Amino acid sequence: MLNWFKSLFKRQGLAGPAKTVWAFNTSSQPITQDGVSVDQNGWRIDSREKRTVRLFEVPVSGIEQCQVTYRAQMKTANVDRGTYLEMWCRFPSQGEFFSKGLHHSVKGTTGWASYETPFYLMKGQRPDLIKLNLVCEGAGTVWIKELELLQTPLE
Repeated sequence: MLNWFKSLFKRQGLAGPAKTVWAFNTSSQPITQDGVSVDQNGWRIDSREKRTVRLFEVPVSGIEQCQVTYRAQMKTANVDRGTYLEMWCRFPSQGEFFSKGLHHSVKGTTGWASYETPFYLMKGQRPDLIKLNLVCEGAGTVWIKELELLQTPLE
């Protein structure tokens, strides 16, 4: 298990182009419905306080020894404390582990930009479910679109 934790923080070389595992558009229904509406070819998320917005869960198999990336386009209005992407990977009989995009937390009012959060998987580390969330640390409005889950092999 210790090697697994080390792999989360160890910088890995990528070998090859990213492959799309799953892509979401407005025909996809987010898990959280409260304060979430379709707008501007994506979803508008209104937050009055700190909350985690559960967007999608992706059942996966055969993914290992790669970087899994949660990528999305976001823009914000009056976000007072920040918002970021969060990804959880569930491993059978090991539990759930997360990657948070704290280094790309967005606040204030911004235009559209691309954000991503990676998760490194070593050989033998095979999640069966990946959860994609948006964390709002306070009040504000976030628009999110072009959500993708990507897989890039490691060297």
